[in-house]
Amino acid sequence: MYEFLHKEDAEVYAAVAGEEKRQAEGLELIPSENYVSRAVKEAMASSLTNKYSEGYPGKRYYGGQEFTDQVETLAIERAKKLFNAAFANVQPLGGANANMAMYFALLEPGDTVLGMDLSHGGHLTHGHPVTYLTKIFNFVRYKMKNVETGEIDYDEMLEVAKREKPKIILAGFSAYPRELDYAKFVSIAREVGAISVMDIAHIAGLIAGGAAKNPFDAGFDLMTTTTHKTLRGPRGGMILTRESEELAKKIDKSVFPGLQGGPHMHQIAAKAVAFGEALRPSFQTYAKQIIANAKAMADVFASHNVRMITGGTDNHLILADVFGSLGISGKEAEKLLDEAGITLNKNVIADDPRKPLDPSGIRFGTPAMTTRGFKEAESKRVAEIMVDVLKKSIDVSVAKDEIKKLALAHPISESFA
Repeated sequence: MYEFLHKEDAEVYAAVAGEEKRQAEGLELIPSENYVSRAVKEAMASSLTNKYSEGYPGKRYYGGQEFTDQVETLAIERAKKLFNAAFANVQPLGGANANMAMYFALLEPGDTVLGMDLSHGGHLTHGHPVTYLTKIFNFVRYKMKNVETGEIDYDEMLEVAKREKPKIILAGFSAYPRELDYAKFVSIAREVGAISVMDIAHIAGLIAGGAAKNPFDAGFDLMTTTTHKTLRGPRGGMILTRESEELAKKIDKSVFPGLQGGPHMHQIAAKAVAFGEALRPSFQTYAKQIIANAKAMADVFASHNVRMITGGTDNHLILADVFGSLGISGKEAEKLLDEAGITLNKNVIADDPRKPLDPSGIRFGTPAMTTRGFKEAESKRVAEIMVDVLKKSIDVSVAKDEIKKLALAHPISESFA
């Protein structure tokens, strides 16, 4: 593999080969990461990368679009089928791009968005002060009422919505382990005349696989998402519209020509491949196994009295307060586990007293290890090793050897047929 790269650029080849070895011999537990199939990789590396295709299928600015139109149309139709959407824009280059396009499609400068607080599980693009979006739009936040159960304070959300009159009420998260009450979001949005948007980036694959509820069923107007993570596609984004053609047209204009130039057609082809894979019955089994594995890991952490934000998980991720439970910071925990061959990320917990770059928590999840064929028993064993490493009751080198054996016994598959 990579024979031309090896020949033409030995330095880049060495880095690529090194990363392949790291992934093969270790375990990826970052909940926003996954492995793609060989077919997705081949689409990403195809000659479609050579083609400029500004516009949309049938309405391009350049000629020579017969095959680009085919792949984008396939991606759109498959996405609509997966999520029961009337319209889909598959051109956003990532999840952040999708959220930005959604904001600029629906808002005027100074308009208000009500979204989840970052420390309570939200995302940077949901209005964190470090982003440029907050210089343009006004973001107000809602939080959990009970950090131990994950219950959102919907009464407070309604009060804030009535007071602030947001144009958008945004659900969704990057570090929230429970399922939201979508009907309450929609009810509040309709009461104040707001558009309801759900950022499903983390759980898109769970929704597509029928393992999590579809926000469209509760009446959400729009959904934004990444196409990697649990959906197991290439790194990219997408915006889905439940039924409003007016909203869909605004989204299309915002993506192009509003914020992006020529779409990355090789990426869109890879999205089409991944969406096709997600339409197979086997993907439903995969999505359910992701949650089963996460619950198995949560059981181990609970048995060792490691506090988990919301008390456990209903989806693919776990957020653990390792500083409060074990006296080790999230930064140190990430480093120790990385040395043991387990990749995850440090993460703030709700109202974290520590700084974001050295927080109290760690965030980890099961999409990638489930892709490798891990079931509950192996997931529990990984969690036990993690706890032993964090308690420093096992030598890191011993843990790394066991993790490597587990990883090599479950090689990364090239096909999900």
